[in-house]
Amino acid sequence: MERQPGWSLAELAEKLGGTLDGPAEHRVLRPAPAEDDDPTGLAFAEGTYIEKAMASGVGAVIVPLDAPASDKPLIRHPRPRAAFGHFLALNQRPLPISEGVSELAWVSPLATVDPTARVGAFAVVEEGATVGPNARVYPFAYVGEGCSVGEGSVLYPHAVLVQDVTLGARTIVHAGAVLGADGFGFVWDGKRRVKVPQVGRVEVGADVEVGANSAVDRATAGATRLKEGVKLDNLVQIGHNTSIGAHTVMASQTGIAGSTSIGERCVFAGQVGTADHVSVGDDVFLGGKAGVTKDIDVPGRYLGFPAQPVMDEMRTQAALRKLPDLLKRIKELEKKVSDLESR
Repeated sequence: MERQPGWSLAELAEKLGGTLDGPAEHRVLRPAPAEDDDPTGLAFAEGTYIEKAMASGVGAVIVPLDAPASDKPLIRHPRPRAAFGHFLALNQRPLPISEGVSELAWVSPLATVDPTARVGAFAVVEEGATVGPNARVYPFAYVGEGCSVGEGSVLYPHAVLVQDVTLGARTIVHAGAVLGADGFGFVWDGKRRVKVPQVGRVEVGADVEVGANSAVDRATAGATRLKEGVKLDNLVQIGHNTSIGAHTVMASQTGIAGSTSIGERCVFAGQVGTADHVSVGDDVFLGGKAGVTKDIDVPGRYLGFPAQPVMDEMRTQAALRKLPDLLKRIKELEKKVSDLESR
């Protein structure tokens, strides 16, 4: 008998470790946002989103154990977000890629490709490169000279490892990302800018993810390093000779200038920037558009340009809002002083 598409709520409650509050036979086909009107979708909701989810047309909702009763089918769970993550994993479809090396790929006879690896059509694996066990190199990806793709790692279409790039196990490089391009180095000789040769490498640890169209430049000499578990969003720029500590995450449009040192477990929100040669310690959170112009050694939350502790930045912003009124009062006082002096 052919299996029906999707899942019954009874099946899902068991898979997700939740408690069903609604009809066991109700079927859902896909994940959906809490405000969606998909009658076959399953959403999750916490806090203020619970009311929005109940008012929407979504088919069923994963909610906390103490959520109010509803006519809508519910799965009650102690950790709704985690349960929804499990449901997302059930719906994930890996991009198709055939076993082995495609006849349309080009692999140098001086490269090494593990028999369990997969290399798609029009991908290129250059001389001295290594593709490890169970790695996937999708169509149009490029693995340059001296590069190494670790066990279980993935290069999505048009991902590029230029030269001397090492990827640890289970690392993911998304479409359009470039690792190992030249660092941005030029010197002025009195007449023009002369390019400084960039001959270093890029070392990427295990379980790293590099988002689409991000760039990690090779070192001038030595290595640019992304340690274990680093996560880069799309459109992130990492300058030459930078070192990023384990489990640090960076959101889109973050730009890290060359020779910057960043600690472990840091969070860089969108459009954060750093000057070159600065150091950021462990467990530092930088809010959106923060600019790091000098070393940050103390763990904590920072905002603004130049970046400073959150409370300091909030006081600065509060004072700035008072400036127009203060200027007006100063002009009034200056006029009074001038009137007194003219008597």
